[in-house]
Amino acid sequence: MMEVTEKMKPYPAYKPSGVEWIGEIPERWDVKKLKMVLTEKLKYGANESAELDDENLPRYIRITDFDDMGKLRTETFRSLPYDTAKEYLLKNGDVLFARSGATVGKTFQFKNYDGEACFAGYLIKATVDEEIIFSDYLYYYTKSNSYENWKDSIFIQATIQNISADKYSILDLPIPPNSEQQSIIAFLDRKTHQIDILIEKEQNKIELLKEQRSAVINQAVTKGLDPDVQMKDSGIEWLGEIPEHWNIIKLKRATQFIYGDSLSNENRSNGNIPVYGSNGITGYHNEAITKSPCIIIGRKGSFGKINYSHVNCFPIDTTFYIDSTATHNNLRWLYYVLITLRLDAFSKDSAVPGLSREESYEKTILLPLYSEQQSIAAFLDRKTSQIDILIEKKHRQIGLFKKYRTALISEAVTGKIDVRHQ
Repeated sequence: MMEVTEKMKPYPAYKPSGVEWIGEIPERWDVKKLKMVLTEKLKYGANESAELDDENLPRYIRITDFDDMGKLRTETFRSLPYDTAKEYLLKNGDVLFARSGATVGKTFQFKNYDGEACFAGYLIKATVDEEIIFSDYLYYYTKSNSYENWKDSIFIQATIQNISADKYSILDLPIPPNSEQQSIIAFLDRKTHQIDILIEKEQNKIELLKEQRSAVINQAVTKGLDPDVQMKDSGIEWLGEIPEHWNIIKLKRATQFIYGDSLSNENRSNGNIPVYGSNGITGYHNEAITKSPCIIIGRKGSFGKINYSHVNCFPIDTTFYIDSTATHNNLRWLYYVLITLRLDAFSKDSAVPGLSREESYEKTILLPLYSEQQSIAAFLDRKTSQIDILIEKKHRQIGLFKKYRTALISEAVTGKIDVRHQ
């Protein structure tokens, strides 16, 4: 893992921190509550809807705007009128804490942003006193295992996953002298940058493998498997030449989309029958409404997403599904065809985006003989499985890099390693 794995020495002497998830700290360090290192009280953001996207107005930062690497997403940009935003404007170095929902505890550092920005109501702003603690150091601490363990302790005490400003205010922080904070920040900037480069390389490889996977599927369902087959002009620009004996049809001639059935969340926790929603398995039930195999198509939410079940399943009412009663074609072949159609491009309901069955039916597909469908499906099962294994290996490698990154941050910000002379 390049030079990022070098052996680090501990500090010469330690003392108890008095905090279980921090453990011992170097003897010259201190422990302070978050509220004791701020220039002002923790502050909640604006409770405003995100309707504008005017780049001349302050950006409106929400939980969904920053990714797992702490970077702002450009595609989710929204803004607020200045008069509304001015009370919630961010200063360079402000740290934002998510207070509820699936992202509770997630943090974002507002730093080196070109322009003005404000923050939303599900976020809490911390403005630190840099004579006590540097913003970079606080932000790194929120990426440590100690911080994660603190969050878990809060959740154990609560019935819902929610961390209020009052709870964040008593977050215990290990505080080194400022010069040591600077050394830790410089060390982690360098090391995490190296790790992030490795992660990015693996992510790029995954994207290339996904592109290869798509190309293999597209080639097989539009050109077939026989390189010597007689070809003809399809008359469709994006298709080009196709096998001479294949037919060009509308999707509605190949299959029907059946509406999924309703099932409450409470009834998705028992049984061994997978329950499929638009984005995949959402739980298990003890009754199936379709026999295997089955294609499941997202209708609401992640509309257009294609899943496949080899076993009996329960597609819920946010999906369409296709089983053997809805088509005379090979289901596995049809699954691969649907993947190439980009059904996610169709949305007819602006209030709740969803897949239009009628417009999907008008999509053009190529129809080979049933025996060829079987051969194509078997070929693609083998080829995509090989690629999927490689993708999974890359994901595991990224997971190891991220785990090491967190462990390195944790050891540095709690003083388990001495980086002063690095």
